[in-house]
Amino acid sequence: MAKTRVVVVDDSALVRSILTEIINRQPDMQCIGAASDPLAAREMIRNLNPDVITLDVEMPKMDGLDFLQRLMRLRPMPVVMVSTLTERGAEVTLKALELGAVDFVAKPKIGVADGIRALAQDITDKIRIAAKAQIRRLHAPAPTAAGGAPAAGGAAPAHKPAAPIASLGRLSTEKIIFIGASTGGTEATKDVLVNLPADCPAVCITQHMPPGFTRSYAARLDGLCKIRVKEAQDGERILPGHGYIAPGGMHFSVERSGANYIARVQDGEPVNRHKPSVEVLFNSAAKVVGPNALGIMLTGMGADGAKAMKVMKDAGAYNLVQDEATCVVFGMPREAINAGAADEVLPLQQIATRLVERLRSTSGMSLNRV
Repeated sequence: MAKTRVVVVDDSALVRSILTEIINRQPDMQCIGAASDPLAAREMIRNLNPDVITLDVEMPKMDGLDFLQRLMRLRPMPVVMVSTLTERGAEVTLKALELGAVDFVAKPKIGVADGIRALAQDITDKIRIAAKAQIRRLHAPAPTAAGGAPAAGGAAPAHKPAAPIASLGRLSTEKIIFIGASTGGTEATKDVLVNLPADCPAVCITQHMPPGFTRSYAARLDGLCKIRVKEAQDGERILPGHGYIAPGGMHFSVERSGANYIARVQDGEPVNRHKPSVEVLFNSAAKVVGPNALGIMLTGMGADGAKAMKVMKDAGAYNLVQDEATCVVFGMPREAINAGAADEVLPLQQIATRLVERLRSTSGMSLNRV
C-alpha cells in the first residue's frame, strides 16, 4: 500500500521535528519534507507533490491564511491546520476551514512539545481523513464594477446561494431541529443555518470540536445568521429562533421541564470516541422530542450519531442526510443511511429549503405563504 506523503509547514524547528517524528512512526504515512515558511513550502509542494500538508496558522514571510487561500485557489489539496489554543487562534482556524482546510489540530500555548506528542493519535487520524477528503477549488471573488455589478471576466462563484427563505409564521414551539456534524461540518452547518428564517424552531447542534473553539464558532454564526446562535449552557431554556452549539469537550442533550425544553450540558466519558457526541444529542431527541424532532446528519468521519438517528426515526422524527457528492467526508452520513435512519438524502444546498418545506407541510401552511 502506498504511504500518504505529508509535508509539514511550521516556523518552529521543534514543532517540525516532532510532527515529522510522529508521522514517520506510522506505517501508512511518511513526512517527505518540512518547511519553515510558506515560500519554502511552495517550492516543496511543487517539487514533491505531497498528498497532505500540515500548516501552521501564524508564520513569517506570508500569513498562513494568505498561503492557504492561494493554495486552494491554484492547487487545491488536503490541508490540516495546526492552531494555537487562543481566541485569535480559534478565529483564524475557523477562517481556514472556510477557505477549504479539511480539519485542524489545536496545540497548547505552554508545553508545546509534550502537548503535540499527546495529540499524536489525533494528528495522524486527521491526516488519514484529509488524504481521503473531497477537496474543492476555492473560487476567487468576482471583481466588481461601478455600482457593485460583477465585472466582465470575474470568476464565477462555486454555486449560487440559496434564495432567501420567507418567514415561517406561527409554528409549534414543540418542534426542534437537531444537527450532527464532524469533519467539514463547520462550513456545512453554516450553509444550513444561514438559510433558515429568524422564526424557525430551535436548532440544537453537535459539531465535533475541542474546547476553546466552539464559543468563537457560535459567535461567527451569530453574526451571519438570522437566528441567534450561542454555545449551549446547562439548564437554559431552548427557544425558537435560536441555535445552540454543544461546547467543546462537553456532551449536549435536551430534557423536558414542564412545558419547556431545557439544555443539559454535562461532562462524561467520550461516546464513540467523541465529546461532544452526536449520539448523546440524537438519543435525547428521540426520547424527549420524538415526532416533533427533525434530524440532519452532515459531513463527517466515522459513525457517531447514526444509530441514534435511527432511534429518532423510529420515534417519529423526520431525518435529512447530506449526500456523498457534497460531503467533505461521507462517513457519518453513509452510516446513517446504512442504518436506515434517512428519510431523504440531499445535496447540502437543498437541505435548508427542504427543511422549511417540511416544517410548513406538517404545520398545515401553504408553501407559498410569506
